[in-house]
Amino acid sequence: MSACRFCAGPLEQVFADLGVSPFANSYVAPERRAELEPFFPLCARVCSRCFLVQLEEHGGTPDLIFSDYAYFSSYSTTWLEHSQQYAATATERFELDGTSKVVELASNDGYLLQYFVAAGIPVLGVEPAANVAAVAEENGVPTVVRFFGRETARELVGEHEADLIVGNNVLAHVPDINDFVAGLKLLLKPEGVITMEFPHLMRLVDEVQFDTIYHEHFSYLSCSTARRIFFAHGLELFDVEELPTHGGSLRIYARHAESGAEPVRESVQELLRREQEAGYDDLATYAAFSEQVKREKREILSFLVDAKDRDCSIAGYGAPAKGNTLLNYCGIGTDFLDYTVDRNPHKQGHYLPGSRIPILDPSEVERTRPDLLLILPWNLRDEVMEQMSVIREWGGRFVARSPQLSVYP
Repeated sequence: MSACRFCAGPLEQVFADLGVSPFANSYVAPERRAELEPFFPLCARVCSRCFLVQLEEHGGTPDLIFSDYAYFSSYSTTWLEHSQQYAATATERFELDGTSKVVELASNDGYLLQYFVAAGIPVLGVEPAANVAAVAEENGVPTVVRFFGRETARELVGEHEADLIVGNNVLAHVPDINDFVAGLKLLLKPEGVITMEFPHLMRLVDEVQFDTIYHEHFSYLSCSTARRIFFAHGLELFDVEELPTHGGSLRIYARHAESGAEPVRESVQELLRREQEAGYDDLATYAAFSEQVKREKREILSFLVDAKDRDCSIAGYGAPAKGNTLLNYCGIGTDFLDYTVDRNPHKQGHYLPGSRIPILDPSEVERTRPDLLLILPWNLRDEVMEQMSVIREWGGRFVARSPQLSVYP
């Protein structure tokens, strides 16, 4: 990849080279266990002009990655609580009612829009994974199966021009970020509002969250870079919130640049100042991260080797994309983890991509009583520790990155 996907600037600086890895959400069915799976370079670079951190789009097109998706948002109770709170707050703040229209992009299984539906607010979900969209429809959330961009926006705008466009953890997933943001501009009503949530690059760096880098995430965004991208397409950021979700995320609020309905708040300028002071307009900041990642890998492996040398049995909890990056980058397979468990029945009975660790029902933990339970979705650590508190009955302990690998009773 020779040019930035946003501004066509040069991509000479490596941000994190994680070797080669399969697609993080391409779980291996039992009948395919003996087959080869494709691995692609997982190397993030940063643009020296706009400072967008990004991955190359490989032979795995978005169609291949998202056509039959195994991630269902509704299996996380904390994420549902987060979504319900957002729906209530947005409804009040933007005075939404039965005459409004809320459109969510990458709406998954209807985890968020269900709360607007319950409030009598018309909605539309736009979801590229047909299997996931079907679940949303079954739950009463109108959903179209589309990848979003200019073309889809033109198709929808007549009937579905939006008062509120929501995109949670989708901005990072689009290979053509210019097409996507241009589509937002087309679909938004003149006085409408856009909110987007995505992991904050500054938190990724501060806490060495290298495992949040995987092929399905094409871009890694700071507030300043996101603001630059939106402004290039006639949209202005007027507010921003820092959230604890996914290890530290931003929720940005945008409107048409020519609209004066929402004044730009101090929260935007304050965060831009903090990012500049932390060096996010300096390539040296990005270069330093690469060495931190290598050190973190050595520490994780050292911990696991020591645990196995002490005859500790180790199981995993969860089959998230971030877990697959960690396992494949560190070379961790069944020599360290006997298995992992996941509440999502769409993943159970399959194997993790690359590492081929089996994914089982959570009841397996109580049956086998491992000494250590490695929480792969570390952003849900508290939720998992509550759900799996039974391991304390036999003296089992939890292990999770937060940001360093730590042991919890």
